[in-house]
Amino acid sequence: MSQYGGIVYLPVTTLLVNPAMVHQAALPFMDPPRRLCLLRLSAIGDCCHMVPVVRTLQHAWPQTRLTWLIGRTEAALLGDLDGVECITFDKRAGFASRRAVARALGDTRFDALLLMQVALRAGWVSRVVRAPLRLGFDRRRSRDFHGLFVNRRIAERPHGHVMDGFFDFLDAIGIRERRLRWDIPIPARARERAAGLIPDATPTLVVSPCSSQRFNNFRNWPVASYLELLRHAHHRHGMRVLVTGGPSDEERRYGAALEREAGVPVSNLVGETSLKELLAILEAATVLVCPDSGPAHMAVAAGTPVIGLYATSNPERTGPYLGRHWTVNRYPDAVRAQWGRSVEQVAWGRRVRRPDAMSLISVADVTGRLDALMATPEGDRLYPAEVG
Repeated sequence: MSQYGGIVYLPVTTLLVNPAMVHQAALPFMDPPRRLCLLRLSAIGDCCHMVPVVRTLQHAWPQTRLTWLIGRTEAALLGDLDGVECITFDKRAGFASRRAVARALGDTRFDALLLMQVALRAGWVSRVVRAPLRLGFDRRRSRDFHGLFVNRRIAERPHGHVMDGFFDFLDAIGIRERRLRWDIPIPARARERAAGLIPDATPTLVVSPCSSQRFNNFRNWPVASYLELLRHAHHRHGMRVLVTGGPSDEERRYGAALEREAGVPVSNLVGETSLKELLAILEAATVLVCPDSGPAHMAVAAGTPVIGLYATSNPERTGPYLGRHWTVNRYPDAVRAQWGRSVEQVAWGRRVRRPDAMSLISVADVTGRLDALMATPEGDRLYPAEVG
């Protein structure tokens, strides 16, 4: 194995699935398997999408033992799911963490591996999993040599949400139902922190202004637009305003600017909450406003509506899975501005990287969604805890 410019290159001999295993890959299962291994390392939003898949598996096959190989950051939020053995991989530790995963698995043999991530790193980690059936994505959704790590593929889906793609794995192994249930554990101390920040029934707007991914500043709505939104929320609806985010320089810059310049009370929590605390805050909030980022999917898991700000990505693929009618969707306009084409004429999920794309979302777009949500009876805003 060698590394150059941050990219890991592996010898072909370490990638190939053992051909002797291929004939054993029979789908769907006639009987529930004894053990399954799920591999999805990142990111926060995608791992939140995995939770209903886990809950559906647990309901359909309650005797099947589940092991989930998950990233270190993501495990801080989801590593304590009931009924699931979570084994953590830390990408920063590289070889050492892969060896730790192998030690944790020991001699365990699984009936199948569901390789639910196409990144090369995920494929590399998957090689420590002992399973005769290694199920991966269809060719259309594959990249980074994904096909070399699997011996069966799910059915092709030309269009669909990311979570639909995860449920395609269950379709392939013989489970047709879907249970949209999250119930991610929240520790008492995290709930206490949220109660201190949201102590009463005052409607609360949480703003998570940035995508935390590096080099993805093109996903972020302008500070000036957020400032107008915060003033509108406070003056029109009497809302408490909390600003959240991770510890990156960009997120801290946004948080400081919104606190300093809004002219209304703003609690700046950027870089000051754990993922469990953020989930508790979102659960207690009235609404979240954010771009395409992990907190949008955490809010769905917490049962809180999301006003998603989408111009650089297609919300039909990566938006909040429930309550998408609250989303502001300027992706078609951004696609037209970038390539002079319609959404139907570009590859599904193609991202727009124009630095001015998010400016296509007007303040009126967002305040209009907020006004409509606040005019909706509270019971009708909430997502159902379970559909299935």
